[in-house]
Amino acid sequence: MSKKISAIESKVCLVSFFLRVGLALVFLYAAISSFLSPSSWIGFIPLFLRNLIDANLLLFAFSFYEIILGLWLLSNKTVFYASLLSALTILGIVISNLGALDIVFRDIAILFSAIALMILSYKRM
Repeated sequence: MSKKISAIESKVCLVSFFLRVGLALVFLYAAISSFLSPSSWIGFIPLFLRNLIDANLLLFAFSFYEIILGLWLLSNKTVFYASLLSALTILGIVISNLGALDIVFRDIAILFSAIALMILSYKRM
């Protein structure tokens, strides 16, 4: 019986690893890409925010946040909270860019990956 539990725990750890790396790469890629080509990313910042704060400053701050979130996911520390924040971030991106659903529809799969990681890591908090 303990071998069966150990095998399940090993699979949970492996699945968690792949979900964390996948989510982290998404955030890290977007952040690095926005530093290299800000004009390609500024349009995803909601207009109401761009009217309040300089778009370049917002993009820089959000990219910095994405790097921190990506590194947090890779650290394997308090994964539940990192995945919760990931899910909320992706949900915010999708909701604020519904007009570009042809582009951001892929983010729905990323959202559900973050939710899966939340569920997987909930008991391990």
